[in-house]
Amino acid sequence: MVLIGLVIVGFGIIAVRLVKLQLIDGQDLQEKAIAQQLADTAINAKRGSILDRNGEPLAESASVWTVVLEPVYLKDDTVRAEVAKGLSEILGMEESVLLEKASNTKSYHTIVKRKVESEIKDQIVAFKAEHEITAGIRLIEDYQRYYPNDNNLAAVVLGFTGTDSQGLSGLEKQYDEELTGEPGKLVTAKNAQGTDMPYDYEQMEPAQSGHHIRLSIDKFVQYSLERHLEEGIQANQVKQRAAAIVMDVNTGAILGMAIKEDFDPNDPFTITDEVKAAEIETLPEEERAAARTEALGEQWRNKAVSDNYYPGSVFKIITSAMGMEEHVVTEQTTFDCPGYFIQSGRKIKCHKTTGHGHQTFLQALCNSCNPAFGKLGAMVGKEKFYDYFCAFGFQERTGIDLPGEAKGQFFNAGGVVGAMTDLDLAIGSFGQGLTVTPIQMLTAVAAVANGGNLVQPHLMEEIIDDDGTVIRSADTTVKRRVVSEETSQQLCEYLRINAVEGSGKNGYIPGYRIAGKTGTSEKIGQSMQEGVKDYISSFCGFAPSDDPQVAMLVFYDTPKGDSYYGSYVAAPTFRSVMEEILPYLGVERRFNESELEEQDTVTPNVGGMSLAEAKTALEQAGLTYQVYGPSEGAQTVLSQIPGQGKSIPKNGRVVLFTDTQSAASTVTVPKLTQLSMAQANETAVNAGLNIKISGAWNPAEGETVVSVSQSMEEGTQVSPGTVIEVEFVTQDQVE
Repeated sequence: MVLIGLVIVGFGIIAVRLVKLQLIDGQDLQEKAIAQQLADTAINAKRGSILDRNGEPLAESASVWTVVLEPVYLKDDTVRAEVAKGLSEILGMEESVLLEKASNTKSYHTIVKRKVESEIKDQIVAFKAEHEITAGIRLIEDYQRYYPNDNNLAAVVLGFTGTDSQGLSGLEKQYDEELTGEPGKLVTAKNAQGTDMPYDYEQMEPAQSGHHIRLSIDKFVQYSLERHLEEGIQANQVKQRAAAIVMDVNTGAILGMAIKEDFDPNDPFTITDEVKAAEIETLPEEERAAARTEALGEQWRNKAVSDNYYPGSVFKIITSAMGMEEHVVTEQTTFDCPGYFIQSGRKIKCHKTTGHGHQTFLQALCNSCNPAFGKLGAMVGKEKFYDYFCAFGFQERTGIDLPGEAKGQFFNAGGVVGAMTDLDLAIGSFGQGLTVTPIQMLTAVAAVANGGNLVQPHLMEEIIDDDGTVIRSADTTVKRRVVSEETSQQLCEYLRINAVEGSGKNGYIPGYRIAGKTGTSEKIGQSMQEGVKDYISSFCGFAPSDDPQVAMLVFYDTPKGDSYYGSYVAAPTFRSVMEEILPYLGVERRFNESELEEQDTVTPNVGGMSLAEAKTALEQAGLTYQVYGPSEGAQTVLSQIPGQGKSIPKNGRVVLFTDTQSAASTVTVPKLTQLSMAQANETAVNAGLNIKISGAWNPAEGETVVSVSQSMEEGTQVSPGTVIEVEFVTQDQVE
């Protein structure tokens, strides 16, 4: 009985133990066993590419390599020493470190170096072949993010990735999940002693590449935008960076978005502002890290979506739409401007201190008259004004597919959002006291342009897999109607007139029916410093006014050059970009009669003619001539500048060369900036050159027009008769 009892108790204990091990702890023990016996090495997935609207790469992943040692296959100390010496020379690593790794003869997998470029990989392959090493060194494919375009193209918009290929800013962060893909893994086995086991016990689960993102951005538009924005920063001594956006008014597609000064996305942790970087280095060590972090955050920040600002007179477009939609104003409604108006005991000045006098609503818009718009705001009323502010999307984020988007801020009289005082209404009507973001402002103006529909701004057009299958497309559904089509059409025409005759004329391009409005606003929270305030200079417009397709906003933060007014600082950039991108986008150029009279002519071919014949041909074309070389007798024209078919201003001068020696003549390009049109033309003629005038089309009587740039630098040696393009702006002080 005792023996039977012992057997029952013994087997009972064993049974209970087995139940515990197999049923209760079984899953946990199995996982521990697998973890002890197997080791996983992650295999990174190839990150999807970011493409422009035409499929051109803006960000892509290229193959790099992880160098792995397999010491168990390195047969003896001589081979290990040979491998350590060879890899140290190729990889630039310490030979002793590599020798230590190669001597761990229990290991089948020791990582030596990651992110090795293909050039280095090829050297390792050649080294293995030269020394007949078939096993012992392994190269595992990995991926490195590259941004292949020069000049930091769209850097702030694209963003960048971290060391583990995770998106850290911009579109890389916004679409990180779609771009990342699914990592694979290499599973290796270990024996009871913990030593890696050979290849026969390996299993590889391949990685799945990420999806590709095709954007609405066009590389040509982006290049143009960034180039001219940088020129504007230099010309106007802009201190706090600049931004510009180009949008399809009908779909909300962003064709270009530029933020300058920016950074190199291939090297995002280098501070690109050399002055600021030098200042940081002079700080005490305990302050340096924080200052560096702040500087990097600033250069990564997307001003187009993350910065609030007072929109200034560009907002008068929205106030005009309110008044017209509510039928409180027509083209002929009149306003009186003595140079100021009084509201709530405060004297609010007009930029024209002598006043605009008696004027119609259309004239007030073209004059950008603050008193008139303060009165228009009162006619709309506080409640309606706030309703339209919300309807145009300023009280909400636009939803553009970029991280860090801010939203506008309205007045909050008495701590109640949407509540306004009479003074708030007056200054808000011309864009002061309330804030918006650049993307909000452009989206609202696009609604005015496209017939009254608020659209969704977006950068992603399609998400595509490796097989070319479209996974997702952009939603171009209209959010809501904000004004009627009739109001939209009328206001488009008024803004066209403003661009031809009013405050927007520095942004006008003959033939393209530009519509637009300038903006000059005080910066948020800025106090008087030595009697001077800081300003935001902007210009917002679209084209063609009779069938709007493309809208653009230009935004300069704190210009410190000759002027801070939007008409002087921002409008020329708008014009320069639009003049390049509109023909590229297929927008038709149609000249009216007065514009045709101002257009250049085409140089006829007079080469091979006698001087007398050449003179007659040039006179018939409305051109003059100058002879270089012998002009007596029956001389023949050997060559000409400008050449056949080249553009030349009407009444321009064609230089005729009658011998080979004179054809080699050069003249020096003079300084043609900061001059009136007459002065610039006289200077060019005296230098033996032609000038083509751009900008400042149709200046009004009494307006001051000055040249601000020239297409060839002063001091350049060129052939006589060369055409130099000189840009002029109207030096008005219109807000």
